[in-house]
Amino acid sequence: MSDLDTFRQEIRAWLEENCPPEMREPVRDDDDACWGGRNFTFKNEAQKVWLERCVAKGYTVPDWPKAYGGAGMSAAEAKIWREEMVRINARPPLSSFGIWMLGPALLKFGTEEQKVHYLGQIARGEIRWCQGYSEPGSGSDLVSLQTFGEDKGDHWVVNGQKIWTSYANKADWIFCLVRTDKTNKYQGISFLLFDMTTPGVSTKPIKLISGSSPFCETFFDNVVVPKDQIVGQLNRGWDVAKYLLGHEREMISATGGADRAGSLGATLGRNGALEDPVLRAQVALFDVDALAFTCMSEKFMDEVKIGRGHPAQPNMMKYAGTELNKARLELLMSAGGSTALEWESEETEGGALPRSWLRTKANSIEGGTSEVMLNVISKRILELPGA
Repeated sequence: MSDLDTFRQEIRAWLEENCPPEMREPVRDDDDACWGGRNFTFKNEAQKVWLERCVAKGYTVPDWPKAYGGAGMSAAEAKIWREEMVRINARPPLSSFGIWMLGPALLKFGTEEQKVHYLGQIARGEIRWCQGYSEPGSGSDLVSLQTFGEDKGDHWVVNGQKIWTSYANKADWIFCLVRTDKTNKYQGISFLLFDMTTPGVSTKPIKLISGSSPFCETFFDNVVVPKDQIVGQLNRGWDVAKYLLGHEREMISATGGADRAGSLGATLGRNGALEDPVLRAQVALFDVDALAFTCMSEKFMDEVKIGRGHPAQPNMMKYAGTELNKARLELLMSAGGSTALEWESEETEGGALPRSWLRTKANSIEGGTSEVMLNVISKRILELPGA
């Protein structure tokens, strides 16, 4: 038996013993996910226990170094961890923009002091982060952003506005792109971290067509940010931002993979929803595409771990994953018939399905539109000439 086989047995045994039954059920909404942070309230005791047990082992960020709250797993071990989590349908112990986006950026660009200070808190779920990128006039064209940080010697004073800031009204801290040099469009942006309770920071939720408000407008009015809360070099924040966007796009693309309980066909088949032969064919095609996407994702992750990943691969994953997720919800709506259009009853959990279906429309906009992803793929991978 190889070392990895032994490792798999150990992980499998630990999960069986430590993952509560309630944490092996599908995540139905944001309340089912553990977001952590200063103001987070656990939905139940099982959610709290699952987080605490994983934090103690470093399993919220299994491939981060142990010095920063991780388990120090190798790429192969982390892959086994993911596979064993999927095998028992275990929920992630912690959902966090800090884990998915900021953490990898800090590991690459942060100082040792920043890594020690922030990464452990992220791993333990003590800080909930939001992302300050898009502005009312700067969506896909982020380099045109206008939020400005004025140099005051030992601190910046930040003024401006962000939009579509996911969960800004619930976040403790923000990682934010701020212009610090107005004379250089591309090299005049810095990557700053600051507390959302800092005087001058305010948020306003944006109500979506689904009825939920996960996004916010975020305003900065003379916000004081200490100089040591910059990640990377002054006026080189775009380097950090682009690296982080790759991880964000991988995170968004993950919504398009196979259904948590197996294939979509198997799930709908158990519900007796596949009597229509046309729907069966559409679902079968989706399952094949979802499996191909999963294989592509595994291949890309393996290549990244050995330094052979292409910089545009996250764009491929983001485009394919978000289109798959939209297709998945379209099929679920078709299978649901008229009941899937119901909006408020207890039977449909307050219209969870149609609200999720409407939410997927934003998948192909957030983190870079599908059109922008296709442009990058055509230029960077297919090497097609620009228009």
